[in-house]
Amino acid sequence: MTSPLVIIPARLASTRLPGKPLADIAGKPMVLHVMEAAQAAGIGPVIVAAADQEICDVVINAGGQACLTPPELPSGSDRAWHAAQLVDPAGNHDLIINLQGDLPTFAPEHLHTLARVMDNPAYDIGTLVAPITSDEEKTAFSVVKVACNFRENATSALALYFSRNVIPWGEGVFWHHVGVYGWRREALRHFISLPESGLEKREKLEQLRALEAGLCIGCGHISHAPFGVDTPEDLERARKELGNGIA
Repeated sequence: MTSPLVIIPARLASTRLPGKPLADIAGKPMVLHVMEAAQAAGIGPVIVAAADQEICDVVINAGGQACLTPPELPSGSDRAWHAAQLVDPAGNHDLIINLQGDLPTFAPEHLHTLARVMDNPAYDIGTLVAPITSDEEKTAFSVVKVACNFRENATSALALYFSRNVIPWGEGVFWHHVGVYGWRREALRHFISLPESGLEKREKLEQLRALEAGLCIGCGHISHAPFGVDTPEDLERARKELGNGIA
């Protein structure tokens, strides 16, 4: 496998938190925190796939790489594919990592965990999961749960289903899905060509489109889930964790 291509989709048009990629956290726009974590991992080129010129300008001025993508693209997956075609038209990178731009506390080593999942040729897509540690996390609809089973000493497990509800039934570990994906290039090309699926519409989870299409998703586990910034309250939490506490 060649080195992965890490793509960070970002857009200013967010319903719950407009302009969030450029929201200041500890004196730095959020998208730069994510970009620098990806760069620190050192696993391959890092590109911000921006829907807005303003984001491109911030990234480039900070010494990063960015490309402008059509603002009307419906999802981060579509934005990642468009960016991959722009920056790597020859297809030299056969693993495309889609890292969300709203994970400012994402740790660089998690990208290595994801890349190791994709060492297994059985997986079309890789993602990350972390153990759920509280009843509040377990029952929150904003926390996506994964039905998967890690055999003893296994570093990856097959994802059987994703849901906003609590799955599976019974005693044992419950897994919190971390929305970062490693795509084999052909799998991403196929995925974005598919219409929205029935379960995807029902659960509002695009990874169910992949499962319904017969794609295999492998999970790698990390110790805890980095939180995503979707609301003003999330932004304040990120500011406190990363050190500026701006009101």
